[in-house]
Amino acid sequence: MALIRHFPVEPTLDFMSKRGLFLIFSAVLVAASIGLLLVKGLNLGVDFRGGILMEAKTDGPADLSVLRSRLGGLGLGEITLQTFGQDDDILINVERQSGDEAEQAAAIVTVKDALGDSVVEYRRTEFVGPKVGGELKQAGILATLLSLLGIGLYIWFRFEWQFSLAALVALGHDIITTIGFYSLTQVEFNLATLAAVLTIAGYSINDTVVLFDRVRETLRKYKKLDIYALLNMAINRTLTRTVLTSVTTLLALVALFLFGGQVIRGFTMGLIWGVVIGTYSSIALAVPLLARMHLRPLPATAEDEAV
Repeated sequence: MALIRHFPVEPTLDFMSKRGLFLIFSAVLVAASIGLLLVKGLNLGVDFRGGILMEAKTDGPADLSVLRSRLGGLGLGEITLQTFGQDDDILINVERQSGDEAEQAAAIVTVKDALGDSVVEYRRTEFVGPKVGGELKQAGILATLLSLLGIGLYIWFRFEWQFSLAALVALGHDIITTIGFYSLTQVEFNLATLAAVLTIAGYSINDTVVLFDRVRETLRKYKKLDIYALLNMAINRTLTRTVLTSVTTLLALVALFLFGGQVIRGFTMGLIWGVVIGTYSSIALAVPLLARMHLRPLPATAEDEAV
């Protein structure tokens, strides 16, 4: 609490003088993310690529190297193993087998026979076909695009078209760089991590709307002020609130990352990255973009005149 009291209520940092550097950095980040996606791709989970997913409990801490050696020569294609929460919980991903469901069932039996007594319990066995995986991909892309469209329309009606365009550019920046983050780390990209991407979009637009609201208020009060000084004023008046909100959110996410287990680790990793990049884009990308869009002074409302 003592540390929070030392935060300045309204700092006087000059963000707009660095707007060129911010735009270059953001462009490089987006280009690098697209490049990573094209070169490395995403480590798609069973939800999207189809295949067999098995969750099992071993007799004591799992020795993944031994288990991999048992499964490596089965001729079932790519098989990945990882610990899942506790040391004796493992997650097995098996490449989709050619053929119908009978072939998938036979592959499951083959895996279980190879693991033998090392596994004491199979808690979950799922198979996702290629058609379902393809449908989930399409649904995920559609959900992302519709969310961006809805956010853009909301900002347009609430503010003006310049604000809507700047918000969409910042949101696109956040989503592309988050996908680039998943490509770089090769954390499994599944329905949970897709939910993280959409959550990041919601978090980022919340910060952006708060900033835009202050920009609009400042435009009404200071009609003759230079646009760069005006935007600096708007950013600084919300900076402490933005930083403290992001820091408290990050504290909760770091706790989830450290103690939440393997099940949600990919989800929380994406959110941690998203909170950082979303806060950055709201301050250093969305607002500076407004300076290039010829904002005009806004008429004062009755509430503004009363103040």
